[in-house]
Amino acid sequence: MDLLNTLVDKGLRRELPTRDEALAVLATSDDDLLDVVTAAGKVRRQWFGRRVKLNYLVNLKSGLCPEDCSYCSQRLGSTAGILKYTWLKPDEAAAAATAGVAGGAKRVCLVASGRGPTDRDVDRVSRTIEAIKEQNEGVEVCACLGLLSAGQADRLREAGADAYNHNLNTSEATYGGITTTHTYADRVDTVQQAQAAGLSACSGLIAGMGESDGDLVDVVFALRELDPDSVPVNFLIPFEGTPLAEEWNLTPQRALRILAMVRFVCPDVEVRLAGGREVHLRSLQPLALHLVNSIFLGDYLTSEGQAGQADLDMIADAGFEVEGAGTVTLPQHRADVAAAGAGCGSHAEAGGCGSHAESGGCGSHADGGGCGPCGGAERSAAEPAAEPAGPAEQEPVPAGAARTGLVAVRRRGAGTDLPPNA
Repeated sequence: MDLLNTLVDKGLRRELPTRDEALAVLATSDDDLLDVVTAAGKVRRQWFGRRVKLNYLVNLKSGLCPEDCSYCSQRLGSTAGILKYTWLKPDEAAAAATAGVAGGAKRVCLVASGRGPTDRDVDRVSRTIEAIKEQNEGVEVCACLGLLSAGQADRLREAGADAYNHNLNTSEATYGGITTTHTYADRVDTVQQAQAAGLSACSGLIAGMGESDGDLVDVVFALRELDPDSVPVNFLIPFEGTPLAEEWNLTPQRALRILAMVRFVCPDVEVRLAGGREVHLRSLQPLALHLVNSIFLGDYLTSEGQAGQADLDMIADAGFEVEGAGTVTLPQHRADVAAAGAGCGSHAEAGGCGSHAESGGCGSHADGGGCGPCGGAERSAAEPAAEPAGPAEQEPVPAGAARTGLVAVRRRGAGTDLPPNA
């Protein structure tokens, strides 16, 4: 297929596809799917070999968010039956992080629900970062605390944070229909603040919220322009009790085409398969490893993932290897720029943009859901732990149809008395 040959050539040269080429990837047929995966896989292997970076989420503060992000189980007005608790203490968060590192995670992502951190919250998270790094030599720590105020990114960097996550989530044109309590521009500003402070930027998207192909391409091109080091791709988890509970419109094939499009647009960036992979990719998850070079290990913010050992087995069975702590994730041309603190980018020679960072606002990387702190309350007791809820029994699904009812709420790990899934 001429399209795929063109995209592979461009990806190997770090050249941006046209918007029409990106749209054409999303429009390919299921009959062409393996060709699309093979083509994008060549680009992935050029820049990342067969390495898979593992990331582990620690939900520092769950629920209780004043923002109205429609996709989020922690949003204002959500009736989703998720765990709700205020801030974990530094030693509790460090214990959770250590479990993830023991399972093979190279990066720990610290997430808190809410609009954005107070200065007191930044102090609290700074102590948590220090506790984690004292117990886990060489671990990367990414913070995802929502919209940042002036100087907060610098303070997080001084405390030892390596990265900041703040997702754009969807296109600028459709953002107001998803969230009304903050703006798309607020999110862009937070990513740029993190980059300016020298934090590695992580910013991504949520697919499956009813957006068009054009919206998906728009947000990925906007991310390319922002030039984060890592781009998490979430697939909406339609929680009961949220406005998007009925948005079951993703098939495994559609999810793979989206990941391939992101890889072609961001060839030398860490593309991370994030929330919703188990729900929407299901048995085709191993194919996604040919497109992404980074995944989350175990559970997410408020939903369960597959068993941590199953993640490790999947990586090995598919012929990939877990990236070690001593390996630099980014290709050398990006890593050199990042180390110099001068900004990095797959299109730096064409004008570049910033350095690096991670997600924000009130929507992070995990459940296709929320992040960012809203409060200053001390930690209260977590809700009583319950047995993990398994997915509902499914009727046979016609070929090409989306499958519904597969969400299992997290009832273990951070904020509970049960061991984490790592």
